[in-house]
Amino acid sequence: MQAKKTFSTIHFTLLIILVVLGAFMAVLDTTVVDIIVPRLKGPLSTDIYGVQWVITAYMIAAAVGLLVVEWLIKHYGNKIIYVIGVAAFTLASFGCGMSHTLPEIIIFRTIQGFAEALVMVTAQAMLFSFFPPEKRGIAMGIFALGVAFAPAIGPTLGGYLTEWFSWRAVFFVNVPIGIVLVVFSALLLPDNSKRSPYPLNFVSLTFLTVFTVSLLILLSKGQQYGWFNSPFIVYLAFASWFGLLGFIISEYFSKNSLFDYSLFKNPYYSIGIMVYFILLGFSMYQYFYLIPMYYEHLKGLSSIQTGLGVLGFGIWIGVFSIIAGALSDKFSPIPVLISAAVIYLYSGYVLFPSLNYYTPFYEAVLKTMPFGIAMGLFFAPITVLVMNNSNGKIEQGIMTMDYVRFIGGSFGTAIATNNLVFYKDKEFDAMVSLQNHEVVSSFLAKMEQIYGIVAKVIFRMFEDFMSFNYGFKYVWLDAAFWGAVGSFFIFMLLFVKRRKYEKS
Repeated sequence: MQAKKTFSTIHFTLLIILVVLGAFMAVLDTTVVDIIVPRLKGPLSTDIYGVQWVITAYMIAAAVGLLVVEWLIKHYGNKIIYVIGVAAFTLASFGCGMSHTLPEIIIFRTIQGFAEALVMVTAQAMLFSFFPPEKRGIAMGIFALGVAFAPAIGPTLGGYLTEWFSWRAVFFVNVPIGIVLVVFSALLLPDNSKRSPYPLNFVSLTFLTVFTVSLLILLSKGQQYGWFNSPFIVYLAFASWFGLLGFIISEYFSKNSLFDYSLFKNPYYSIGIMVYFILLGFSMYQYFYLIPMYYEHLKGLSSIQTGLGVLGFGIWIGVFSIIAGALSDKFSPIPVLISAAVIYLYSGYVLFPSLNYYTPFYEAVLKTMPFGIAMGLFFAPITVLVMNNSNGKIEQGIMTMDYVRFIGGSFGTAIATNNLVFYKDKEFDAMVSLQNHEVVSSFLAKMEQIYGIVAKVIFRMFEDFMSFNYGFKYVWLDAAFWGAVGSFFIFMLLFVKRRKYEKS
């Protein structure tokens, strides 16, 4: 159905707002919560490792939700699942805000995560169906304007709400928005998705769920437990491997597989999925994790200042998402993606490694702007490329994209966390090995005369901080490396025979 021929302009605009706002609210909550996690230790009577489950539980539930959302859509339709997803997300947000113990908030965050999967897939599928084929680049540009922009303003909003109200306001802010969305979505959204129920492969689903849950916990908790020095991590690795192996065997012998593997015969589809997995997952998620840490932990800025720094590149995500969508419709997604890859690599290898403690705030914001431009140019073209080559199976394409991005993003965050520790320790050892023992001893003796015994502690803290500062350069470069691997797949698009695969 082509929405522009069916609805009035006002009605059509309302449909777009309802769908994009729901997805925006779901994605926003993931980054808003990142700001408040350290502040939950006191109210929830736990430690930093305990409150990390607030994020981990959400990630696990969202990943599992992605595996069943296509089956739900085929049985009940996009509209019903979207409304249920928004309603569940809203109720869970209220529950999170009312929580007084760690188990309570973990339960509600789990519901939130599962609901986010329902909202994201249905919102994207509905928006894609509203537009005719020649305007789907604009459709995904509009979607990216909301979804890709949300992580950029999340830290700003989270910092503001927490400083001026309380951490509970971060969750309560979703409630009035969610109620309005549920009511108007139920009244206005069309129910035009095709029902084609098919049996769900529960064996494959079970094995893949075991793999997903074990892997996400392993990646989230590996640093805390010392990776494979811990029996707990080893058990998780075994469970993850067992789940993956069982899933592969089940899918091979099953007549009703969870994924349509025939779609991977299309190189455009396969390359698009790989770009989602590596470039958007392994690389971009590292930057989303590292940039706020750079501002807050290395430069020592407040939560609100950190949010403004992130917003400095986030604005350009929104602006260039629309531009990228329009260019994809007018020309092709491929030249837009190549341009984005070039800008992304320049940012990763030239601009980011120059950021350190001494970089002025305004200069840091300017140097992250091209990263925002590249992100804005990526989302719409790569999504259109995958969905146009999904052989009409839009929900399957979206589910696969979001799932691999989610898994890739978990790897990216774990890599960044591990690299921060590794390069900091490496720079510390290098710094100590270059020091002249006599000069340092003489310096510390003079410091002790002024500050007393605390002088050694101050000096050690200074060394620790400077090693963190110098090590950050290599963490940036590692994120850029994965961006280069993902960009390799983009450049491969130049060698695909278009006349055979590319949709007009």
